Amino acid sequence: MSKNPTVVLVHGAFADSSSWNDVVARLHERGHRTLAVANPLRGLDGDAAYVASVVGAVDGPVVLVGHSYGGVLISRAARDLPNVEALVYIAAFQPDTGESALGLATRFPGAELGPDTTTVLVHDGEPELRIRPEDFRRVFAGDLPAETTATLAVTQRPVAERALTTGLPGEPAWRGLPSWALVAARDNAIPARAQEFMAERAGSRTVRVDASHAVAVSRPDAVADLVLEAVKAVESGESAGSGA
Repeated sequence: MSKNPTVVLVHGAFADSSSWNDVVARLHERGHRTLAVANPLRGLDGDAAYVASVVGAVDGPVVLVGHSYGGVLISRAARDLPNVEALVYIAAFQPDTGESALGLATRFPGAELGPDTTTVLVHDGEPELRIRPEDFRRVFAGDLPAETTATLAVTQRPVAERALTTGLPGEPAWRGLPSWALVAARDNAIPARAQEFMAERAGSRTVRVDASHAVAVSRPDAVADLVLEAVKAVESGESAGSGA
């Protein structure tokens, strides 16, 4: 039986680690160690390297969890991390070799994230994206109260455009590790059909939740329950040798 794993949570674009607050509280109530990574949102290579450095410093096995663009990062970072024993994708991208986040989001109809709902800023000579405040609820968090989404809209963290347009180099970690996926049925950032496609391709154990892209905020119980499934599989040794 494996040592109790640490759950490491990686947020996506237009958010920060506080998006995991209610999930963390539920995992702590069940006695599980957690760590939420402050995702730089500057580019796939650098962001994945940062996630890898944080996870590599954890003593013992890890269940690595990614939301949205965070799914790209865990797919890259976990390849070189021997302590990662399971991957959990929460309304997240599960890219294959050469695929980018934006490319996957637009492969199926329904994505509201695009030029009409974002503004482009230039920072250090590079474009970065931010969701327009008036569109944030529709794109990102349609099942949250208006006052909550208003706060999320003004506190969102912009993402460098190249982070979302760079294709995944090399093999994704989900080919060699067991994975779980939560599909958000009312997601207007990553259409549910895209999430279903990626989860099926990866052989992920999948649950479907009637929620927006901000499912970790609106449905923290469902997110925590899926993470706990992965934790239990690691603790029992059921996850050994799994993968697509």
